[in-house]
Amino acid sequence: MKKFTLLFCIACFLFVGLQPVSSVEATQVATQQVPSYAKWGQLAMKRTKETYPKAEIVDYSHLGRQEGPILTTEKFRLWLEEGEKEFGVNVTISFYKETESVKEVKLEEIKRKGKRKKRR
Repeated sequence: MKKFTLLFCIACFLFVGLQPVSSVEATQVATQQVPSYAKWGQLAMKRTKETYPKAEIVDYSHLGRQEGPILTTEKFRLWLEEGEKEFGVNVTISFYKETESVKEVKLEEIKRKGKRKKRR
């Protein structure tokens, strides 16, 4: 009886796990998982890594988007560690709204106010 119960439970898990998902549902899930700023966040990290090649990016946040009639601006804050030094970098990316071609990427180093708890 125990073997039958075990096999029945495994079969149920497999049946439930293999249910087909409609393409509409899959598209909705994919859209929800990738934020609109993801492309610009990758560029922010790339430029930061180019500017600070020896530093490790330890934290990342999207500060917001400003949309104008011609240009859109995305702002990010990245926290870096380089040896014993920890610092932040504000990254501002301006791009043309219609073509999404980059006009300018600005990096500004900032100091942390207060101590940050170590993650380990």
